[in-house]
Amino acid sequence: MSKIKIKQVRSRIGRPKDQKRTLDALGLRKMHQVVEHNLTPQIEGMLNKIKHLVKIIE
Repeated sequence: MSKIKIKQVRSRIGRPKDQKRTLDALGLRKMHQVVEHNLTPQIEGMLNKIKHLVKIIE
């Protein structure tokens, strides 16, 4: 499986609860934090939900 790096670039303040929970599930708790995950369909779905808050680093 390929690995991807995800960086939070926008604040979670004022976002709906489901988007905050998605950030938590990915392990993103602070601005500009970078986490690495295997690219699975589940992770892709999570990224699609919060694509306006994160940046994918290849």
